[in-house]
Amino acid sequence: QVQLVESGGGLVQAGGSLRLSCAASGRTFSTNAMGWFRQAPGKEREFVAAINRNGGRTYYADSVKGRFTISRDNAKNTVYLQMNSLKPEDTAVYYCAARPDMSSNYFRGYDYWGQGTQVIVSS
Repeated sequence: QVQLVESGGGLVQAGGSLRLSCAASGRTFSTNAMGWFRQAPGKEREFVAAINRNGGRTYYADSVKGRFTISRDNAKNTVYLQMNSLKPEDTAVYYCAARPDMSSNYFRGYDYWGQGTQVIVSS
């Protein structure tokens, strides 16, 4: 069982930055692929970014490429999402997710989810 706790959300003006963190429990963190997803009001949850177990490969939604960076620190059991040049359309609840890194499809198939952290970008 993996427990995930997100933090770092908040209110920021357009053009600003936030860094989200996701702390994971358990001894399997370094073997898990990690992902960030988001869900805006009235919309379905969507993929944002993912990283493989050793941090050597990263994946991004087209809407955030060049603005967001996913990273991980396996010694701290933590994954991060650095969000720069934020736009009002980035407003959503952001969720951290984990799964064993056994598939090359990093866009889906996550088994464990955090409770989410709210990000609001004002115009």
